[in-house]
Amino acid sequence: MEGETGMPIAFQMALAHNVPSMNEFLKMSNEKQDEVIEKSKNIKTIREMNNFVNSIPKMR
Repeated sequence: MEGETGMPIAFQMALAHNVPSMNEFLKMSNEKQDEVIEKSKNIKTIREMNNFVNSIPKMR
């Protein structure tokens, strides 16, 4: 399920609970953000989403 931003709600929630990852995500270029959002759309479990969001600082 996607929110108004086109981001999966689970991704938005995981980012909201992980301020360091959110800050790194916001520093990314629009193209990189779009790439990360697209990857998040294939994640099926909360655990996988949390692991994915935790890995965002390493993506830059």
